Amino acid sequence: MPVYSMTGYASAQYSTSAAEPETRNTAPSQLGLEIRSVNSRFLDLSFRLPEELRQFEPVLREMVLARIKRGKVEVRAAIESNAQALLPEPTPRLLQRLNAVQDSVKAWLPDARPLSVADVIRLSVNESGGARDWREDLVALADKALTALLSARQREGERLAAMLLERIGQLRTLTGQAGPLVPQLVAQQRQRFMDRWKEAMDLSEGSALPEAAQDRALTEATAFAIRIDVAEEITRLNSHLDELERLITKGGEIGKRLDFLIQELHREANTMGSKSAALELTHISVDMKVLIEQIREQVQNIE
Repeated sequence: MPVYSMTGYASAQYSTSAAEPETRNTAPSQLGLEIRSVNSRFLDLSFRLPEELRQFEPVLREMVLARIKRGKVEVRAAIESNAQALLPEPTPRLLQRLNAVQDSVKAWLPDARPLSVADVIRLSVNESGGARDWREDLVALADKALTALLSARQREGERLAAMLLERIGQLRTLTGQAGPLVPQLVAQQRQRFMDRWKEAMDLSEGSALPEAAQDRALTEATAFAIRIDVAEEITRLNSHLDELERLITKGGEIGKRLDFLIQELHREANTMGSKSAALELTHISVDMKVLIEQIREQVQNIE
């Protein structure tokens, strides 16, 4: 399955035609729909619809819920009508009816104002069928826009996945560099303790037991080795990196699981830094935390 980003944008438009039988007496209109999405911990939907389309919000909500699982999603729709492009033409039958009604009204109300051209045009619009039913067109547009949005999110997700795999490779390199440093540090510290023991023996001139002093030096060297041992941290780091790579390769809805693993990676890198007894290991820990923070920023955008 692909990796999806939560960031994307798509739009779609539909225009009515004056040649259509049901719109011959109405001005051509254009229906536009936009969908924007950004990252969010959960699915957060908002709709901005004109009054003519507000009744279709539940249908649009169901369509979005069926195809998007996480993100802050905003759906906008608008209807633009070119009222000057086509004026409704009243039919002879309508004009006869209006004339008859006007004569009847004037017979009872002689002072009534006669019908104006604007009144006749307005009545012609009502006669032609009133407001258009946009449901079928809106559903088709929403499906088209959602498909385009998912494609955009998939492309962005593929870019993020490639970047994450690159950072994981860099973390593996740093982990590999940290591993050999610990035995070297332990050996160096052991030699340092033994040198101090020999110096102490030379100064004591036999007043202290050589075996006891040597045992103490070895005990301190052992305690130091335990304090700086980061083998467990390195093992866990490699395990988390394996799981990250497996999830990214698998794809799907992996954002929350990736976020948890990033927290664990940061904890292990922090512990390794706190145990550091050499400048080289400190630098490796800092470099790891920089890479992990870069990964965390990008993981926030993955569904």
